[in-house]
Amino acid sequence: MTMALKGLRGRGAAKPAGATKVEPAAKKEGAVRRIVAAYKMTRKRDRRVGLVTLAWFLGVGIVVGGLLSLLLPWYIGAVTGVMAGALAWLIVFGRRAERAAYAEVEGRPGAAGAALGILRKGWQVQQAVAVTKNQDLIHRVVGKPGVILVGEGNVSRVRNLLAVEKKKHARVVGDVPIYDVVVGEGGDDTVTVPALAKHIQKLPRNITPADITDVMQRLRALDAMRPQIPVPKGPMPTTAKQARAAMRGPQRGR
Repeated sequence: MTMALKGLRGRGAAKPAGATKVEPAAKKEGAVRRIVAAYKMTRKRDRRVGLVTLAWFLGVGIVVGGLLSLLLPWYIGAVTGVMAGALAWLIVFGRRAERAAYAEVEGRPGAAGAALGILRKGWQVQQAVAVTKNQDLIHRVVGKPGVILVGEGNVSRVRNLLAVEKKKHARVVGDVPIYDVVVGEGGDDTVTVPALAKHIQKLPRNITPADITDVMQRLRALDAMRPQIPVPKGPMPTTAKQARAAMRGPQRGR
């Protein structure tokens, strides 16, 4: 990666022979490709995404541009209207793309793990730290709230598995808070896949970043003692994460 290469070279070191700087045009082309890929994926689940986003683009653009044209020169209103419409398009498309991505993975083994993939910096996510032969899974998230164990599969079996895992983790992490979350249809104290990340982000902050590092070191010892687990066949679904990454692509500075 370019950032890693920058770290290896000193500030005044000469660049390797034949090295070329990545052109901004190439970055823009990559961002456009990601948006196109996200649009195609979204349209499979949401046939109206094109019409809805176009309506928002035109509606917001005309309203903002028209109002500004009454106060400022028309060309300023036109440019601002186009920019406002494009922003509205991105926001609406991003939300519909995220819903389509969740619908794509929901109901498949590992769907909760895919939803956890959108958690950003400051969260340590480990998928499938415990798996049963029935494909009930326990994922683990470590962050400022403490340790969060997320179970998906048959609700009754998952609750029992979570209770076992919670005891194992408590012996390792000491007095660090441990939360357990069951992924389901949203009833009976369960959380749906689309609401999972927000549910975790709303948990109270209990530990510091330094504590998180210490907890991760302790958990490595716990994981080292685990027997080889039968991970479900096929790759874990990552559609939700890919769609969110596509939405972040064209927005610099995020």
